[in-house]
Amino acid sequence: MKASPAARSWIAAGVRYELLTRVLPALRHDMVGPVSVMRMGVLMLKRQVEAPQIDSQACNERVALIDAQLAELLDGVRLLRNWELADTDEGIARSELVQMCVALLRPAFSLQDVQLEMDAALEQPTSDTEERFPRAAALRYLLLCGLNYLHDACTDECTIRIEPQGRSGLLLRTMPGVVEGGHDGMPESAVVHCAPRRLAIDAVALQNLADDLGYEVQVDGEEWVRISLIER
Repeated sequence: MKASPAARSWIAAGVRYELLTRVLPALRHDMVGPVSVMRMGVLMLKRQVEAPQIDSQACNERVALIDAQLAELLDGVRLLRNWELADTDEGIARSELVQMCVALLRPAFSLQDVQLEMDAALEQPTSDTEERFPRAAALRYLLLCGLNYLHDACTDECTIRIEPQGRSGLLLRTMPGVVEGGHDGMPESAVVHCAPRRLAIDAVALQNLADDLGYEVQVDGEEWVRISLIER
């Protein structure tokens, strides 16, 4: 029986949920870090205030530190809100999109001997003149899905390289590679969590998500994925 449009939308929603669960550890880490620094800053500020003589300069430094970490924490909260599929937003530049997705996936990928490599043109900071593409959340899900598809297809150590394609495309391709050091220097607790996931993202899941979001993807087996950042 052919799946109905509603069923296909539910399948795409399931793919998005799986992607979100994969990046949640990185998002949680980015939010817990500022909280830990803030707690230490508050403790040090309390000691400064309770001292016989208050060092105003030291107190100001602690306050500035807490303020900076609070701003970082708020950025993390906003990022969580930005995972919602909005019809309109300020858009996102191609290099910014790639850098954000690579930062979210690199720690988990490295644990399974899959390295992420960006073309030099995508590593540059986003400039004011760089074109921005609408629906940043949708593009984030699409790129994360393409990268996770190639990741799940890797049966050995490999590198996934991300390259720009024309004005509005990305090419993701796998290359064999050797990870320096392997798991030798990794804690045993981390190696335990390197087991293959049961919910592997395959070509059908990737295509279903792309169709639901309204973007075009091309897949060549388990070798490469080409993504268009412009809606159909």
